[in-house]
Amino acid sequence: MVTLRVMRTLVLSLLMVPLLAVSTLVRAELVVEVTQGVSEPTPVAVVPFSWAGSAALPEDVAKIIDEDLSRSGLFSTLSRSTMLSLPSTRDQVFFRDWRMTKSDYLVIGRITPINENRVSITYELYDVLKEQNLMIQPLEADLSQLRDAAHFMADKIYEKLTGNRGAFSTRIVYVTAEQFGNQQSRYRLEMADWDGNRPRIILESKEPIMSPSWSSDGKKVAYVSFESGKPGIYVQYLASGKRERIESFPGINGAPSWSPDGQQLAMVLSKDGNPEIYVLDTVSGDLQRVTNHYGIDTEPSWAPDGRSLVFTSDRGGSPQIYRLDIATRQLTRLTYEGNYNAKASMTPDGRFLALVHRSSGSGNKFSVAVLDLKTDRLDILTETGLEESPTIAPNASVVLYATQEGTRGVLSAVSLDGLVRFRMPLRQGDVREPAWSPFLN
Repeated sequence: MVTLRVMRTLVLSLLMVPLLAVSTLVRAELVVEVTQGVSEPTPVAVVPFSWAGSAALPEDVAKIIDEDLSRSGLFSTLSRSTMLSLPSTRDQVFFRDWRMTKSDYLVIGRITPINENRVSITYELYDVLKEQNLMIQPLEADLSQLRDAAHFMADKIYEKLTGNRGAFSTRIVYVTAEQFGNQQSRYRLEMADWDGNRPRIILESKEPIMSPSWSSDGKKVAYVSFESGKPGIYVQYLASGKRERIESFPGINGAPSWSPDGQQLAMVLSKDGNPEIYVLDTVSGDLQRVTNHYGIDTEPSWAPDGRSLVFTSDRGGSPQIYRLDIATRQLTRLTYEGNYNAKASMTPDGRFLALVHRSSGSGNKFSVAVLDLKTDRLDILTETGLEESPTIAPNASVVLYATQEGTRGVLSAVSLDGLVRFRMPLRQGDVREPAWSPFLN
């Protein structure tokens, strides 16, 4: 298997060709499997919502909420088989029953039909110990949107209980591949809910696809495709399916990254001889070169302020992370610990930097690490030594990354404090190059 990192040793991951393990890839969803949660998760009971319609609902709304909360690693949810009652309104709630199950919080709800295609949902959150209502909210949804509605409710419950915005309504994009016995390959760029459900193929090609990047409004994805025989940068409009190719230059065209305002794309081009970072104004078409060094500059990622970029460069002798002020061209080196630091991205508050790190003397082991830009403390979050392509959830709670499990690629995730871990393997096949969307509502 030729990993993404092998290519990185040549051009610091600029032309990462994801030749994934040989397998027969069927249409399969990613599956979130929590491998480690906090030592004392908060107990929550999510009761099946009552339904006043005649035909069965296409989705079990309460189950989706339950799975979102439990998969976050912060909550333990109560099995339905151990519930002593199934209330859907406040007058049906007997708090002593829920104290007996050692539940700290209780979620109940009810769904009623508006017409044959639309329903009304009311959900409530209770503090069991205080016997207090913490939240009651109504909403409406089409039957086809019940999963979206469930993720939305889970977001609100998560925020009420943790103080941080939930990210269950977000999506991820990722690359999968299969290789046939006659040396033919098939690559797919896919999009799914944060939990891997509802996968959708954005692009299918016989040539490699790589480096997906979300626009700040969540409506477009930029990526690199080799479908023309050489690397080209494309922009996909998710709602309409419209697809545009950014002007292609001789040599390398890679590593696109959207600016926070959605008006600019940072990218790596070698049209002038050496891989350098450029910024394209997607409105005016103006292209400006922002780095100029004989070393290789690659993997640009925007800071939340939209005025600076972080990127990987070997200009100091080994791959390290630098920050560049676009207006002044002031350059600051951010990483010093270890002999390899690459593929960095900032949390939305600009405080932390997630990256791929290799410690001096660790051989060929690459880990996901988080650098606190305020204190310069570097925390290594993973231990397998096979990690690559970290991407941060928009609420800065979790870093999703690609790794290897046996002979196949999987996605795994770890919280910024290292306390929560989960993995998202395909049931069959390989998956690489994840990118987490911004908030979508």
